Amino acid sequence: MHSQTLTLAPGQRRLATAGAMLGWFALAVQLYLILWGRWTDQASLVGGLVRFFSFFTVLTNTLVAVALTCAITERYGAAHRFFRSPIVCAGITTSILLVSIAYNLLLRHLWTPQGWQWLADELLHDVMPLLFVGYWWLYVTKGLLGLKHVLAWIAYPAVYFAWLLFRGNAFGDYLYPFLDIGTLGLGQALINALGVLAGFVAIGLMIVLIDRIKARRVQNR
Repeated sequence: MHSQTLTLAPGQRRLATAGAMLGWFALAVQLYLILWGRWTDQASLVGGLVRFFSFFTVLTNTLVAVALTCAITERYGAAHRFFRSPIVCAGITTSILLVSIAYNLLLRHLWTPQGWQWLADELLHDVMPLLFVGYWWLYVTKGLLGLKHVLAWIAYPAVYFAWLLFRGNAFGDYLYPFLDIGTLGLGQALINALGVLAGFVAIGLMIVLIDRIKARRVQNR
């Protein structure tokens, strides 16, 4: 067994623990709702599981929950070191901010969830993004980010959108209306996807700028 003890800043363990529990809870609620809907429609539960993991919101909130869990777990394996990396945490911060901003600008007006769906919706799109941004701001080491990291982070949403368009073309289910080639046409769907990716880059650049400013302030104290 590893003899080291994980050293965390005051309050870091409490925030990360609360965030991890809330994140896993929100994901569990959303998974239950999707599977229950499939069950009542007498549709494939495996298909429901695939659909669950096809949403960018779910994938990114899973990354958030994993990162927060790794932050408080007394292990030092490769996966734990990866998710504790300030560069990885900043990339996840950029991605979860995109989830919140894109949802509130492009999708929130399209439906009115009720009950448990409303709770899962709010947790995944508003609460968890704010919580993880706060965690990154307060406890993740600053001063390590550069423009090259934004280029690395963009691989995640770029590959996701490519897969989503391929999946939608194959099955006729695009998940997000602003990427629906069947309704919008290929050109407009690609323009929309590129617009979201441009938003991701803008958020990433903002994260890098904040990182540098905070690092300078800490050095000048």
